[in-house]
Amino acid sequence: MISVVIPAMDEAASLRQLHSELDAVAAQNGYTLQIIFVDDGSTDGTWQLIEQLSQQDDRVLGIRFRRNFGKAAALSAGFDAATGELIVMLDADLQDNPAEIPKLLATLNEGYDVANGWKKTRYDPWHKTGPSKVFNWMVSRLSGVRLHDHNCGLKAFRRDVIHEIRLYGELHRFVPVLAAARGFRVGEVEVKHRAREHGQSKYGWSRIPKGLIDLITVQFITRYGSRPQHWLGTAGLGSLLLGGLGMVYLAVMWCLSRTIGEQPIHLHETAALYYSLALLMVGAQLLASGFVAEMIASLASRDSDEYSIAEHTSPEKQSGKEATHGQNNPVESKRI
Repeated sequence: MISVVIPAMDEAASLRQLHSELDAVAAQNGYTLQIIFVDDGSTDGTWQLIEQLSQQDDRVLGIRFRRNFGKAAALSAGFDAATGELIVMLDADLQDNPAEIPKLLATLNEGYDVANGWKKTRYDPWHKTGPSKVFNWMVSRLSGVRLHDHNCGLKAFRRDVIHEIRLYGELHRFVPVLAAARGFRVGEVEVKHRAREHGQSKYGWSRIPKGLIDLITVQFITRYGSRPQHWLGTAGLGSLLLGGLGMVYLAVMWCLSRTIGEQPIHLHETAALYYSLALLMVGAQLLASGFVAEMIASLASRDSDEYSIAEHTSPEKQSGKEATHGQNNPVESKRI
């Protein structure tokens, strides 16, 4: 089964056509679909249309939020409800073409765990394509995951991936980065893009500063999430070292100015004293914060694994903990 997760906010004008296109793709390729619409606080009748579609089609599942919680929350709710071995996510505005889904699934068949769409030719206004290019360049450069279109709404991945990454805030933009950090293989597929027919875009230049902050967060989580002291401690020790060297230098100069110098140095009149003290204080705070973060990470690690298993030689050799996980999950993970 293939689960298609579609977050929607004020997309009532698009959903019926999107459902029809998904139905056509399933019929042409023999797919067994589960279609999950997540209403993220719509005010235009989107939920009423989702209810109608669910009554007409048993494959449709609707989830309605009490208010707008954001795309990441909508995707998380959809992923939790998904029962398919393969998950496809796409936007509800008809700009993502469901006819491209077979391309994504073919990429998964080649051994990839994530198939990310690439809208090589886009039909968006400049105030959307401009920030997108800057954002994609930043993410590729800083994360090391080289993709042309990180924020493409059309993606497919194996069920294993959603079990090991957690989306919140605006981290839905970084699904490939988060997956790659866990060791999953990420591929890219060129997909056709369509001009927006209904509504208006919800993104613009404000995405860049937000995206940069989120990218820094992702970098810290993926590299130092389980060992925060390696980053905070290193920065703290560096600050302490610079502050200590500054104090030693001032102490030596103070002594020399009173023994062989003609004009004694008064430290309270020297700016370097305050810089050195500030470095010492910042270094101590970073180290203290690192110890607190390490304790939090230690407690959190009891409830989550810090590794990702690709496969076992045989089910009988799984550990008791992993076998228990398998019993709780009625859908086994396997390659296609």
